Amino acid sequence: MTATGTYAPKPGAAPLPRMIAAQAALETRMLLRNGEQLLLTVIIPTLLLVLFSSVDIIDTGAGKSVDFLAPGILALAVMSTAFTGQAIATGFERRYGVLKRLASSPLPRWALMTAKTASVLVTEVLQVILLTVIALALGWSPHGDPLTVLALLVLGTAAFSGLGLLMAGTLKAEATLAAANLVFLLLLVGGGVIVPMDKYPSAVQDVLGLLPISALSDGLRDVLQHGAGVPWGDLGILAVWAVAGLAAAGRFFRWE
Repeated sequence: MTATGTYAPKPGAAPLPRMIAAQAALETRMLLRNGEQLLLTVIIPTLLLVLFSSVDIIDTGAGKSVDFLAPGILALAVMSTAFTGQAIATGFERRYGVLKRLASSPLPRWALMTAKTASVLVTEVLQVILLTVIALALGWSPHGDPLTVLALLVLGTAAFSGLGLLMAGTLKAEATLAAANLVFLLLLVGGGVIVPMDKYPSAVQDVLGLLPISALSDGLRDVLQHGAGVPWGDLGILAVWAVAGLAAAGRFFRWE
């Protein structure tokens, strides 16, 4: 008994959506396996949330400390993943020639950036779930419209992603590592994440309020702590940063 068959191989690239999904899954696995990235994206935000919610170190105003801190820590988590983590990882991929090789593959450059963005979003979903569970265990009582919160998180991600890719695509890897960590620390202190903005002089508040971390943390706090409506001012600031950062990254990003 014999069997015959007809084989018609079709060499070529896989469908574009499948390539993007595969690259996004790879980027996510690499990020979650990186101890330094986990320190930035998970451990530091979690420790800050637990520490400052449990110990009365900073005057966060009336109400429970966790109600003030949780929105700011969510904003910090977005920044740590979309900006700091992505800038450092992409900067070293560029240095070691990974981006150059990927750019010569069937995966288009814009699709590679789409996959990186998808990986950031997946990581942020995990962060938000983890931090929300911890905050609720600490007594957090969130309010507001979930769709407004989602809009703030998405625009914040776009803003920080643009800035992270701009830094990674224009500076050397070592300079990106130092600059990204420095910016992370400065915005952690001066972005209204832990220290209320009204603790700073009024002139300084006007400047700090224009930063993307300040807009994101203030917008989330207005909605989740105070139950306010759509914070159009904060959304507008994030939109400007997102458009400017992504446009500059697309214009000046160097793949080698």
